[in-house]
Amino acid sequence: MQKILIKNGELVNPGGKSGKYDILIKNGRVAKIDTSISADIDTEVIDATSKVVSPGFIDMHTHLRDPGDSRSEDVISLSEAALSGGYTSVCVMANTKPVIDNVQIVGYIKNKIEKFAKIRIFPYGAITKGLKGEEIAPFYSLYKAGVVGFSDDGRGIQNANVMRNALIYNKVTGLPFILHEEDENLSGDGVMNEGYMSVELGFRAIPPSSEETMIARDIVLSKETGVPIHITHVSTKGAVELIRNAKKDGVKITADCTPHHFSLNDEEVKKLGRFAKVKPPLRTQEDVDAIIEGLKDGTIDAIATDHAPHYDDYGTLEMTLAPSGFIGLETALGLGMKNLVEKGHLTLEKLISKITFKPAKILNLPYGVIREGQPGDVTIFDPNKEWIVREEEFKSRSKNSPFIGWTLKGKVEIVLVNGEIRYKTF
Repeated sequence: MQKILIKNGELVNPGGKSGKYDILIKNGRVAKIDTSISADIDTEVIDATSKVVSPGFIDMHTHLRDPGDSRSEDVISLSEAALSGGYTSVCVMANTKPVIDNVQIVGYIKNKIEKFAKIRIFPYGAITKGLKGEEIAPFYSLYKAGVVGFSDDGRGIQNANVMRNALIYNKVTGLPFILHEEDENLSGDGVMNEGYMSVELGFRAIPPSSEETMIARDIVLSKETGVPIHITHVSTKGAVELIRNAKKDGVKITADCTPHHFSLNDEEVKKLGRFAKVKPPLRTQEDVDAIIEGLKDGTIDAIATDHAPHYDDYGTLEMTLAPSGFIGLETALGLGMKNLVEKGHLTLEKLISKITFKPAKILNLPYGVIREGQPGDVTIFDPNKEWIVREEEFKSRSKNSPFIGWTLKGKVEIVLVNGEIRYKTF
């Protein structure tokens, strides 16, 4: 394996050295970090002048559509979309068809990853069989098969006793629970946030309480059982407050939010219709502001894309029939730079922490930081380069993004996975 020397870049490396450092990568691992490293004759040199060098990004909430709907996304296209966005590791949810609730499906996915993946792809196992919320999945066998956590994402676990028993049973693995919090009795067949816009547009709506009541319940259950929980795609002001107070109370709780929930509000539904449909829904600007405040004060630990590819024909469906969700891997950095760093909400280091060091820590993955001896997963991007989001340039098989036409700032140029260049724009 060749040696690669990254020179003259600005290393932004939460959890490790940051500043003007050169990085030597040898045999897939970081061999040396120093202020000035000379290149041997057999070393490939990457000049990162005016560029940011960071750990490879980690997305703890991604959807792979294989098995079940590989025309929307498969391992190859997911890898290419991730690399385009700077991601070297992604964790894929269990709501494939069939669901990842047995070792055979884990084996199928891991075989596909081994053959075709250009990045690190880690599967989650389901919390309940078939995501039905009725019978707990075989956690220990899924853990032994190689899942990195458990989630019924796409469905909230409606039965509190099932949730409580799952928490207790999961003590045997110690893997994180990634919780989609939704009371389906409250959300019903709603398609957008409940508020002024839903009344104006005449759509059935999802109240904030659908999310907040479930978070409150699971905080109580986590506190009672002592088992940690992670709340994914937080979207409401009340949810942020619940998590903030739970942390102050000593509950073992972490959380993430998506770029679309800190970038868009429910007025987008009036502009984009079905192309702005997502769960949890886009909320009010007050909620968006609360999400940003939660990112600033550390209530929200990580940023996760909830990359949800849907094939082209989803755009022909009316609002009530269209599937929920957006692709997000390729626009996450640009949205973070535009709406968080440029506006002074987060420093660049804090933004990078929320897509590298913090997700790795929550998931107990040995990545997310550049240190000597660590795997050579590195993302290099130009923080000042502006670019326009164009549908035809997406690497994902699906093009369902509400950000097409936006001008973003911060463009990924080189990505290394395990010390090998897997993506390069020049």
